[in-house]
Amino acid sequence: MTFEPEELGQTRTDLAERLRELRKAAGLTGDRLAKRCNMSQSQISKFETGKRTPSLVDVERILRAIGAPPELMTEVTALARIANTQWEDKRSSRRRGLEKRQTELAALEAEATTLRYFLPAMVTGLLATPEYVRASLSGFPGDVSKTVARKLERQSVLYDTSKSFTFLLTEQAVNWAIVPPAAMAVQIDRLVSLSRLPNVRMGVITLGTLIPHGPMNTFTVYDDRLATVENFTGRMVFRDSRDIAEHLEVFRLFEAHALFQDVARQQLFEWAELYRA
Repeated sequence: MTFEPEELGQTRTDLAERLRELRKAAGLTGDRLAKRCNMSQSQISKFETGKRTPSLVDVERILRAIGAPPELMTEVTALARIANTQWEDKRSSRRRGLEKRQTELAALEAEATTLRYFLPAMVTGLLATPEYVRASLSGFPGDVSKTVARKLERQSVLYDTSKSFTFLLTEQAVNWAIVPPAAMAVQIDRLVSLSRLPNVRMGVITLGTLIPHGPMNTFTVYDDRLATVENFTGRMVFRDSRDIAEHLEVFRLFEAHALFQDVARQQLFEWAELYRA
């Protein structure tokens, strides 16, 4: 099954209706199905009314409980996978306001304890200097001062030692010059400084490192419950455990080829010196 991004919201409604139809066709009440699945009746009700989106595991348990044939299992689990994926286009995000987006990111960062960032193209806002942040927003219309301030406020989460952060940056990400050379040197110096925080791991992947996988896009994994993927036109949010596991696998692949600690800091220092020169 294939879906267009704009269909994702409707897919959640379709899944709820499909689950309700299948339960009734099997001649089961919500309570009886709940007992077969070892779930609560209210949980089944929320799935069927669309108040809560079931995970793939939940859907598979329900389908097994009603004795669904293999072709039906394939159809409905495909629907469930899409229902657990959210598309946020940048046009909609801009209409809602850049500051609201910062609030949403802050909430994700507050809820998570283990955060992993794969950065193949640019430095992320959590690691950026004020000048770098402002330059990264230069393409947005209007006054972005409040958004810059909000981005910088979010950086305080790095000092929360109850959380752990791993940042993987390619050489391109570190050196992508969106500010003048002197400011780029300061930006790289900041990476060195933040790498010394006890709960921050700063990994650097240099050009020429042999890795059998291309750096397709920026992504972030929050604990093992949510992954976000960014591209030019928007952002995908994955909540299905299998999608999250795949992103963690990719992250570990790149992590295994990254430089860390003093070796990474020495490389960063050399790049900063090139900008200072």
